[in-house]
This record gives sequence, structure tokens and C-alpha cells, in this order.
Amino acid sequence: MFEEFMGLPAHPLVLHAAVVFVPLLALLTVGYAFVPPIRPHTRWVLGLLAVGAPLSALLAKLSGDAFFDRMRSANRVTPEFLPKLEAHQEFGDFTLWASIGLAIVALALVRFVAPRTAEGSADTRQGRALTVALQVLSLVAAGVAVYYVIRTGDSGAKAVWEGQ
Repeated sequence: MFEEFMGLPAHPLVLHAAVVFVPLLALLTVGYAFVPPIRPHTRWVLGLLAVGAPLSALLAKLSGDAFFDRMRSANRVTPEFLPKLEAHQEFGDFTLWASIGLAIVALALVRFVAPRTAEGSADTRQGRALTVALQVLSLVAAGVAVYYVIRTGDSGAKAVWEGQ
């Protein structure tokens, strides 16, 4: 199911969605956490990205696994090349989990950090502590997710350009 799209391997096509959506989710999550004026305008976009980015990472992983299985069954993967592909798959797994973690933080921000209204918002001590905790988590989760997107892409690109 995830092998081909219109006769082309699906993985090189699908992975670009994850390369765009996961860093975009990271950027918007940090923006939502630290820039209160944008919250009312980006609330729904952040919620949609929190669903779409991990989904795109999952599709990239599934299509990559299918592509790898197809190449392996056709004996197009040499034993010397196998560790590079396995490292790439491992980074892809981490990217999926990091994007899921980032999505959870983003959805928590949307749910628990209220957008500022025209009359302002009265922060309680508990509400402020939760906001600060989510701000810190958003920075960490965004950093981890972007790091793994870059590492996954770099290992995949090197594997392609260095050949099998």
C-alpha cells in the first residue's frame, strides 16, 4: 500500500510532507507558547498541524519501510549498505516519536493556554506555572523534533548519494 504512487516509489514523495510539517509544527508551537498575540489567530492551525505532522512522519516511515523491503527482496541492498539504511530507519523512528511528543505539547498548549482577549486574561498562579512548564516543554520538544528531522534527512540523503 505504501510502496508506490503512480509508478514511483512513494517514500521520496511522502517524506517531503514530514520535512515541511514537522519543523512547521515546531515553529508554530514555540510561537504559540511565547507570543501571546498570535494565539487567537493560530489556535486552529496549530491543532491541525499537531495532527498532520505526526501523520506525515508516520506515512514517511511506513513508505520507507515498504521501500526498504522492496529493495531488499529484489537484492538491491548490499551488505555494506545495510547499516546505513538501518541507521536511517532508526532516525526515522525517532522522528516519528519526537513529532508525536511535539504534537502532544502543542495540543496541551491549545487546550490549557488561553489566547489573550481584548480585555486581557487574569492568570492564576497555577495557570501561570502550567504555561511556563508548557513553554519549556515546547522548546525541548521542538528542538528534539527538528534535530531528528535533520538527522533523518541527512542520513537518507547520504545513503542515496553515496550509493549502495
